[in-house]
Amino acid sequence: MTAPRTILYGIPNCDTVKKARTWLEDHHVDAGFHDFKKQGVPEGLLPGWISAVGWETLLNRKGTTWRKLDAATQAAVQGADSATALMLTNPSVVKRPVVVWADGTVTVGFSEAAFLARVG
Repeated sequence: MTAPRTILYGIPNCDTVKKARTWLEDHHVDAGFHDFKKQGVPEGLLPGWISAVGWETLLNRKGTTWRKLDAATQAAVQGADSATALMLTNPSVVKRPVVVWADGTVTVGFSEAAFLARVG
């Protein structure tokens, strides 16, 4: 049986994801990568992420994808269910990176201080 592993979810060409991946590698954290563009947002994990960090944190309302959505689509996002539906159909609207650490903790975004606190 293998030990639980840290998984980083995101889009490979995202600058924040690149920084996070480099940081994990530089700090010798064994981390897998899940590409939202190729593999989509994992529908089975999304409810747990929302429970852990909140849909408001997980939904990136500052990104290009959100800004390109029509006003009606944006206005329709009123809660976890509508945010989930949008994230599943538009993976780029998920704030990145989502990291599921080996202990099961979920974090969103990259902060060197926060990552350092996670791995010591």
